[in-house]
Amino acid sequence: MFQRSTVSRRRMLQGSGVALSLPLLDVMQPRRTPAAEQAQPPRRMVAVQTNMGILPQNFWPVGSGLDYQASPYLQMLDSHRRQLTVFRGVSHPDVDGGHLAERSFLTAAPHPASGAFRNSVSMDVVAAESLGTRTRIPLLVTRIGPRNCAGSLSVTRSGVEIAPEQSVSALYRRMFVQGTAAEVSARLNDLSKGRSILDFVSDSAARLQQKLGPRDLARMDQYLTSVRELEVQLHESSEWETRPKPQVQDPEPADAEISELAHSSKLMFDVIRLALETDSTRLVTLFISTLGLKTDIPGVSHETHTLTHHGNRPETLAELERIETAQFQALAGFLNGLQTADEADNSLLDQTMVLYGTCMGSANAHSNVNLPMLLAGGGFRHQGLLEFDTRQNYPLPNLFVSMLQRLGLETDSFASSTGTMRGLEFS
Repeated sequence: MFQRSTVSRRRMLQGSGVALSLPLLDVMQPRRTPAAEQAQPPRRMVAVQTNMGILPQNFWPVGSGLDYQASPYLQMLDSHRRQLTVFRGVSHPDVDGGHLAERSFLTAAPHPASGAFRNSVSMDVVAAESLGTRTRIPLLVTRIGPRNCAGSLSVTRSGVEIAPEQSVSALYRRMFVQGTAAEVSARLNDLSKGRSILDFVSDSAARLQQKLGPRDLARMDQYLTSVRELEVQLHESSEWETRPKPQVQDPEPADAEISELAHSSKLMFDVIRLALETDSTRLVTLFISTLGLKTDIPGVSHETHTLTHHGNRPETLAELERIETAQFQALAGFLNGLQTADEADNSLLDQTMVLYGTCMGSANAHSNVNLPMLLAGGGFRHQGLLEFDTRQNYPLPNLFVSMLQRLGLETDSFASSTGTMRGLEFS
C-alpha cells in the first residue's frame, strides 16, 4: 500500500514561488521566429482601461451598424470608423464592486469586492505565454496615474498583479538604448544565475517526487515541464543581450508631471507605438488611473473621482467631459499614428487590436454593467455599433476569446466566456 508522507507546505512554496515569478521577469526573452512566420506581418494587441468610467451620454452613438451617428467622443475617432467596433450591452458576468471591478478588467474574475476574492490570470498573460517569446519584451505592462496608487491590468496565474512601468523615459531606454559592455556582462551573469536557480528547483522537485501520490505526481510533472521550458527560454535569452537594440529617430522623452494627464497620455502612447513599430513587443497593457488625480486641463478645478459623482450637475459634468475629451484625443492620436505606420502592405493599425474601455458603465452610480467598450484595428470585419441586451448583458470575455484567436492562439474559452464574440468576424 502506498504510504503517504507529509511535505512541508513552506518547502513547496519555496520551489513553486520561483516558477510563478519567473514568467514575469525580463529574462523571459524571445526565441527565434521561424522563417515562415517572418513572411507574415505579426498580430499585436494593446489593451487600455481608464478606471473612472466614461460618461455614457457622450460615448454611445445613435443608430446602428456602420451608419451610426457619432457621439461627441466617437467623433474624435471618426476617421477610423471602418476599423472600429463599439459594443453596447456587454459586461463581465458576476463582476461587481464599483471601483474594485478595475481588478477584473482583463481577468473577468468574479466579485472583486469580496473579502475572499482572488484574481485569476489576465488574457494578455495568456497570450504572452504563447507569443511573448517572439519579441524582446514578452509583455509590456504600463500605467499612467498617481504614483502613490497601485494598479495593473496584467495578472499572473497565481493572481498577482504585474508591476507596471510608469516612466516613459525608462521604457525608452529599456527598448532603444544599448547598454555598456559592463552592463551587458552583468545582465548575462543575472541570466546565468536564473538558470542556476531553475537547476536547484528542478533537482529539489525531482527528489520530492519520491514522496508523492498519483495525483500530486501528475501536478509535479506539469511543474517540471514548465521548468524545462523556462530553462530553454533562459538559454536563448542570452542571445538578445548581445544583439543591438533597434534605432529610432524619436529622441528620449522626458517624464511629464503627474497632473499633466493629456501630455503624459500622449507620451505613453508614443512610446507604445515605437515599441510596436520596432517589434520590441506585440502585447501591451495600459492602465490609466485618474483616481484622486487633479489634472492641469483648462477648466478643470476638481480631482477626477469627485467629479464622477456628478449628480447630473451641469458644471460638474462639464469638468468631467473636459478630462474625458483629453483622453479620447490621446486615443485618437495613437490610432492615427498606427494608421500612418506602414507594415508590409498594411498599416500597423491593421495588425494591431486596440481595446479601450472602462470597468464602470456609470461611475456616478458605481454600476458595472453596460460597459463602454470599443475595439479598433486588428484586421477584424468591424461592425460600427454592435448591440446586445442592456438588461441581460452579453459576456465581455467572449470578445477576449476572439482576440486571443486573432493572435493565433488555439482556444475556445476564457474565464466566463460562452464562445467567441457574436457578430465580430475576421476579415
